Amino acid sequence: MGRWEPNAQARLRQAALDLYSSRGFEATTVAEIAERAGLTERTFFRHFADKREVLFAGSERLQELLVETTAASFDAAGPAGAVAAAFEHAASTYFPEVAFSRQRQDIIDANPPLQERELAKLHRVGEALAQVLRERGVADLSAAVAAESGIAAFKVAFAGWVTDPRDGALINHMRESFRAQRVLLAEPTPAPQI
Repeated sequence: MGRWEPNAQARLRQAALDLYSSRGFEATTVAEIAERAGLTERTFFRHFADKREVLFAGSERLQELLVETTAASFDAAGPAGAVAAAFEHAASTYFPEVAFSRQRQDIIDANPPLQERELAKLHRVGEALAQVLRERGVADLSAAVAAESGIAAFKVAFAGWVTDPRDGALINHMRESFRAQRVLLAEPTPAPQI
């Protein structure tokens, strides 16, 4: 093997997903992932802290994108609208193709510790969104409700996307989920601050 391998991170990710899908997450080792990708364990650890991070790498960037978009949308859309705009923006710019997301989600769904990790990451996203709303003067309770209801709408949209037999676009699922949220909350305009 040469010193530099092109697309190492993508190759490691795909090798890991294939092994997790066929052998199970727990039964797969880092050495096997590296071997399947034609790389070394050392290269694996240059890209991922551990084998769980193969599934969660990039979550920090997603959080940054959501926070930035929420902040940028706040003045025009209000708290709930800014959170919805952020998730809709992420749906159209951040997420990979549905096949990857389906495979990833199947692995997470089959492994309770991975489910816990995913929930913890979403919890951190919710806290970050609530914080950006608080920084714009939204009361604590309203900021928390706007952020957490946005997370809930995202989870429903994402689940619909990865199980959609028509392979519809995530942005369409996201818009539908946030539209349902607005109807449910009867919030055609931003909610008043408490």
